[in-house]
Amino acid sequence: MNGWSDNDIWLAALTSGAGFAAGAASLGWHFAKQKYRKQFSSPAFSYETELLDSLHKYSPIAFAVIDRQGRFLNINRDPSDVVGYDKEEMSGKTFASLLHESSLESTRQVFLRTLNGEKDTHEVKVIHKQGHTIDLNIYTSPLMRRGKAVGILVFFQDVSERKRSHEKIRYMAYYDDMTGLPNRRKFMNSLQAKVEDARKNGRSLAVCYLDIDRFKLVNASFGRDFGDMLLMQIAERLSRVQSDPGELARMEGDEFAASFSFSAEDGGVNARLDRLMAVLEEPFELNGVPIHVTASIGVAVFDGGDEDAETLLNRADTALHRVKENGKDDYLLHSGEMDPVALHKLTLQHDLRKALLNDEFQLYYQPQYDLSSGQIVGMEALIRWKHPKRGLVPPCDFIPAAEESGIIVPLGEWVIKEACRQNKAWQDEGIPRIPVSVNLSIRQFSQRNLNEKVADILRSSGLEPRYLELEITESMTMDVERASQCLKELTELGVNISIDDFGTGYSSFHYLKNLPIARLKIDRSFVRDIQQDPNDAAIVAAIIAMAHNLSLQVIAEGVETEHQVHFLRSHRCDEMQGYYGSPPLCSEEIGKLLRDKLNRPAISVRPSTGNGFTA
Repeated sequence: MNGWSDNDIWLAALTSGAGFAAGAASLGWHFAKQKYRKQFSSPAFSYETELLDSLHKYSPIAFAVIDRQGRFLNINRDPSDVVGYDKEEMSGKTFASLLHESSLESTRQVFLRTLNGEKDTHEVKVIHKQGHTIDLNIYTSPLMRRGKAVGILVFFQDVSERKRSHEKIRYMAYYDDMTGLPNRRKFMNSLQAKVEDARKNGRSLAVCYLDIDRFKLVNASFGRDFGDMLLMQIAERLSRVQSDPGELARMEGDEFAASFSFSAEDGGVNARLDRLMAVLEEPFELNGVPIHVTASIGVAVFDGGDEDAETLLNRADTALHRVKENGKDDYLLHSGEMDPVALHKLTLQHDLRKALLNDEFQLYYQPQYDLSSGQIVGMEALIRWKHPKRGLVPPCDFIPAAEESGIIVPLGEWVIKEACRQNKAWQDEGIPRIPVSVNLSIRQFSQRNLNEKVADILRSSGLEPRYLELEITESMTMDVERASQCLKELTELGVNISIDDFGTGYSSFHYLKNLPIARLKIDRSFVRDIQQDPNDAAIVAAIIAMAHNLSLQVIAEGVETEHQVHFLRSHRCDEMQGYYGSPPLCSEEIGKLLRDKLNRPAISVRPSTGNGFTA
């Protein structure tokens, strides 16, 4: 390629101390001491020449010799696999002609320092012959001849793949791979910087924690793949409002976080939040089914205090939980009195886990009466918490916390076990056999091995399956195919299924016709006002007639007055449950009631006065 021989280049390079590898540097020092003074006249020169020639041809490290004008003089291997040009094309080409403009000036400075006798390491961006860019690490050393730098020795390594791997690792560390949004770590880093900037410049900053309402129901109904598709669509819509990088993040599951600056001139924080809520108003489509989605948003506002990013996000999360408790589909700004409530909730969830371990739960049972005969024909198991300090805690005070924390699954399993055990114990005493009904939570119903768990409980307790009834809500039947399979497996065990709180959820004749359901429970909200509200009376009458036409039994919940009993009997409702018959009783009291009644027939309802069924 030039007037220099390979031996000239190699000996000059080695004596320059380029050090492209530890072994080569050591050899170069050895040769410089031994042979340069004899001007290649020793017989040992042939050995050294062969060694240098071998290193030149077979070295795994690529290097080039560049003259003082930056032109390529020699390259030890074919460079086409790196830059796309072969040796001939590279001959006389300047190094600068390969560089991306972003690397020109920095590389020029590196070469100047090298020609002044310094070694250097630098990363450059090079344009491949085909037009794309690649990243090279270059190691430069002056090429000395007779004590003068006559060129530059450049060792180079393609690090493009390594950089891509690093970028991928960085992306995985800071971004959600499904939605492409920043993750919690990235968001928190960005938020802390925004807090510091807002504090320094006196700006107002809002931090939002957003949760998709009833998203678990979508997963349970359509499957996780469709749930993921929905999350991606939601992320895209939210990005329309939160367009600046780092403003929007997916935290986990169906939870998102957002931050934004605001001022009174642009409508304040409420105007921005209204836009966030508005982008979700149009229905999404999953597998041809339109899905309406709402969101709950908790908001914390930074106005120059000492709060950091973590504190603001925790406050937004606290406000989010208050929104969900208040009915969802809304946003709420954090206020000071919320913090004790959040602490109470955390304490409650901790106490629930301890209570399950310490056997603090117990079951109460409410009798269910046949409206024709007055006999007790069943009972519903209702959980109570016997707290060591608070006493008996009703379910409305702890079931939401159990649902939210996930402890509802082991707790629900305990309820089925205890109800089956107790019912079998009563039967063994000779008390007439009646079924006990247990409510299933949506988390329990979503378990793939629910039928196996129920079968194991029935086997271990010895209770016949027909004396267990499982109550589900209408919303659990949205995914008819999934619900049908699950209910089919349960009914094949011999367990009965009823729909609880009928009329308040996803009412559909389709699931009533196609699912193996034995009876409907009319929700107490309809029964309560049948005397005062003609609409409620008409709804109750219609539900009874419809159920009978579908060969389903009907039981009315929350029956408290004699008038309600008469109305239900006049419309041929099958059974009733409520305080008119009996409040929920502990196992000892319900056992005594069953022994006393012995399910005697000829129990009637007093025609005008009275507080219950009498013989």
